[in-house]
Amino acid sequence: MRVPYKRVESSSLINRGGITDVIVKITADNGLVGWGECTRAADTAGIESAVRNMAPLIIGRSPWDKEAMHRDLGIYAVWAFQPMTGNFAFAGIDMALWDLCGKACGQPLYRMLGGAMRETVDYFYYMEWGTPKEIEKQCKDGVARGYQAYYIKVGVDEQKEEAMLEALRGAIGPEGKLRIDVNQAWTIPQATRLLKRWHQRYDIDFVEAPVPIDPVENMHDLRKRVDVPFCVNEGLWREADAYRIIKSRCGDYLCYSVYWVGSIGRWHALNQISHMEGWQVIKHTHGELGLTAAACQHVMLAAPNAALGSQQTSQVMENDILTERIPIVDGPTWGRIEGPGLGVDVDEDKLARFHESYLNFGEFPTYAGKVEVPKV
Repeated sequence: MRVPYKRVESSSLINRGGITDVIVKITADNGLVGWGECTRAADTAGIESAVRNMAPLIIGRSPWDKEAMHRDLGIYAVWAFQPMTGNFAFAGIDMALWDLCGKACGQPLYRMLGGAMRETVDYFYYMEWGTPKEIEKQCKDGVARGYQAYYIKVGVDEQKEEAMLEALRGAIGPEGKLRIDVNQAWTIPQATRLLKRWHQRYDIDFVEAPVPIDPVENMHDLRKRVDVPFCVNEGLWREADAYRIIKSRCGDYLCYSVYWVGSIGRWHALNQISHMEGWQVIKHTHGELGLTAAACQHVMLAAPNAALGSQQTSQVMENDILTERIPIVDGPTWGRIEGPGLGVDVDEDKLARFHESYLNFGEFPTYAGKVEVPKV
């Protein structure tokens, strides 16, 4: 389905006007229904195809055996040779299976993960590029609504970015947490120069993906040169990659989600491991609808090391597929979800409408910059 943003999301990596995701509905033989949401990177049709090809290894099995299904897809259906597509697709199936299991036992997902470690999870304010006056206006809105963490993309035009950071810091005051995401766009010398200056002037709370993560020595080298906390997002591609990054201690914050490692169970386990290695965790968003937002809220409630300012795109969505409005549409905090499973319900009329939009208009392209498509 195709659900638009209120505005275009731009960075050094992407330029898109909304979310195009694949929704999974699993019906059990006892009549219970589980819902899940897959994400996509470059191609939605590829994720849909993957889900359809995974179905034969799912149908007829117990939803409680979800990790065995994940293992079998890698071995017997050779998804190990397409690990990221496999993870992006299976994560939606896995989410629906967890939803089924929670409904079967009448418990919310966070309790099945060991219980809540906190009463609420805090989310960031997602800044839109603009003039200093436009930045100030956004910040006033965020401050009025109680946001503590403010997140802005950089790595495209350092002069414009510096003007925005100046306005941002002035508007949120010294207590607000200012975070920047470079999406690996800088070289080590450029990152060194800018981070030294910007941290001194604007007190950067952390920088996400300042330089390419591969090889990981890039991050270690830069950490020796600057005094700014690091957040890692790119590079957490698979379970093995996430484990390697965690053990390397090349940063302070991990920004990832169920999609990077393919299942809620594996993400929760890696959060436990990262906690032992001294990391804090922030939930990543590829851009998501309410199903993913709810599933990840449960995991962050149960994570031992959840940090302030997890990512969300609910704030910029025109609409959603749920029957009710989730809290992070309007503010920075979300508490415990007490309904069974994911604890949210899908509006199937909205589902049909946004599917029709996908059939009529296709997916939102993710490409940075304008792509010229030849006429045929």
